[in-house]
Parts: sequence; structure tokens; C-alpha cells
Amino acid sequence: MTANLEQAINALREGRFVLIFDSDSREAETDMVIASEKMTYGAIRTMRRDAGGLICTTAPAETWQKLDLPYLAELFVEAYQKHPGLKLLAPTDLPYDTKSAFGITINHRHTFTGIPDNDRALTISEFAKLGQRVRDMTAEEAKEALGRKFRSPGHVILLNSQPGMLDDRKGHTELSSALLTMAGVYPSATVCEMLGEDGKALRKEKAQEYAKRSGIVYLDGAEIVDAWKASKWSK
Repeated sequence: MTANLEQAINALREGRFVLIFDSDSREAETDMVIASEKMTYGAIRTMRRDAGGLICTTAPAETWQKLDLPYLAELFVEAYQKHPGLKLLAPTDLPYDTKSAFGITINHRHTFTGIPDNDRALTISEFAKLGQRVRDMTAEEAKEALGRKFRSPGHVILLNSQPGMLDDRKGHTELSSALLTMAGVYPSATVCEMLGEDGKALRKEKAQEYAKRSGIVYLDGAEIVDAWKASKWSK
């Protein structure tokens, strides 16, 4: 494991951000990443101010499968007969991937509108707490616990991580979740794309400058993939 990777792992354990660039051959984007269980309203504010993209929370396969949280595209397929227009929206032409990770959206039941920084921080941190607890629940108990704590639709977008994580897909959802797994932290990350003043994805060099200026570890996705392949979790 590289020194850079060890620094990133320590940062995540301590509730600090890391920046992850996927690859030039994929989205070519840098995401700001933090462990969901460490989420605070201050971190939400930093993500929307300094990153500016879509704030999403990853759900590891062990969690979304037990909680019966489908991919959004799968829900659309089931609704084709009633809403045939949805079929025309199928994401069959993604230039960088074969499948969208988007799941459902949620709000914690103790939020008001769900969008303020403190509302989203509560939803995200409580989802991570629930994810850890449901490991010891039956599927029915887990789904009932989810319904008691959360409502849907909401303002926190879930991203369903692929089973096997980086064994099968190498998007930011899996890169961040795999990094947390290697850190021994519950593998739900909250991520946000970094955008530039020109309205486009922040250039890699600019993201690296931000990381250096802010004291944040910057990782190339390939570093995480290599470490994952060598880890005990990879198939």
C-alpha cells in the first residue's frame, strides 16, 4: 500500500475528506469524498461550496440488498407498462459505463424539507448507522427499521454499489466504497463531483491544486484499484 493511500485511509477514519479521480478513460472527474458515518452539516456546506456537484451517498450491496433498495432504473423498467415513456429514457447509451448506480432518494423522518445542510447531514449519518445495525437483523426487521427512520422520496440520493465493488465496476461509487472497506470503516461514502468556474468538471490539475492548498489527499482511481486487487476482499 502506498503512503498516499495510507494517508487517505487515515483521513477517512478521522472524518476528513479525500479527493478521488476516477480515470481519463471514464468520467475524468474528481469527487470529494467523506465517510457517511462521519458526516456533519459543515461537511455538507464544504461539498456544495467547494465541489458544487451532486451530493450522493453510496449504499454497499450488503445493505441495499437487505433493505430491498432497488436501482432507480429497475423501478422504471417495472413501470414501463403504465408509463411507456419511461422506456424511452432507458440509460442504454452511457458513454462511460454500462449501468447507472442511482438508487432511490431518502429523507430522515426528523427532517423538515430535507435539503438544508443539517437535514442532509442527519439523513446521511443516520443511514450509515442503520446500515451497520442491519447486519444483525433479519431482512424483515431491517426493512421495518428503514421505514421507521426514513421516508422516500427525499433529498439524499443513494448510489447502489455493485456486489464485489471494484471487482465488477470502477466508478466513484465503488472506488470510494472500496477505499472505506480497506480502511475498516462502514463502506458508505458521501461523494460530490468537483466543478470548475467554467461550469465543466474541474480539471485534474485544478483539483490537485485545491487538494494541496487544502491539505486534502488526492488519489487516482488506479491506486485504489491496484490496492483492492491485492486486498483480502477482492475475489
